[in-house]
Amino acid sequence: MARLGVNIDHVATIRQARRTYEPDPVWAAAAAELGGADQITVHLREDRRHIQDRDLELLVKTVHSRVNLELAVASDVLKIACRVKPGCCCLVPEKRQEVTTEGGLDVAGGFAKVREAAKRLGGAGIEVSIFIDPDPRQIEAAAKSGAPFIEMHTGSYANARSERETEKRLHELIEGAALARSLGLRVNAGHGLNYRNVIPVARIEGMEELNIGHAIVARAIFTGLTEAVREMKRLIS
Repeated sequence: MARLGVNIDHVATIRQARRTYEPDPVWAAAAAELGGADQITVHLREDRRHIQDRDLELLVKTVHSRVNLELAVASDVLKIACRVKPGCCCLVPEKRQEVTTEGGLDVAGGFAKVREAAKRLGGAGIEVSIFIDPDPRQIEAAAKSGAPFIEMHTGSYANARSERETEKRLHELIEGAALARSLGLRVNAGHGLNYRNVIPVARIEGMEELNIGHAIVARAIFTGLTEAVREMKRLIS
């Protein structure tokens, strides 16, 4: 059974909309763990649009499972990660104008910087993952980077508009996971997964972890976060 990482960025998004102190993502992490979350995922963006430095530091101190920090290949956030030492870090692309991360990191095109970031984080005792599209060129580059994990971007699958396209995108994920494993990489996935589309991805051979945020936080409005996490765990299992 794949582990479930619950991304709580959007809890912080609601807080930042009013520049107040609630809802507190640290409290959200506790509620998610009560529902069975295997890890708590947050993205410390360079513009600090949602998660703040204070959140990350408190989460690392209080989360009972582990914190998965998403971050850009940038010196300032890499420095913070090496100081705070979350359980794992996922290197992701980042654009100021995007609402959420769109597409995977171009490892092949920026190989030297990615490899150096992976080495720096690994040297600090942090498990490293790289968020990439299920593209053979990117998977092969990731395998040479020194990072033990990839997280496959599932956005194209989640956003598919027809059954035929959905099957095509799922096949790309299956093939990508198989290639990654053959190269010695361990495989996670995430982006756009929800209560309707998660099961086929959870069933991919060798899938170790799914990171899901928006769908769970949206569901939590109606059920509460703990129950929303429990429902997703039941689907994954």
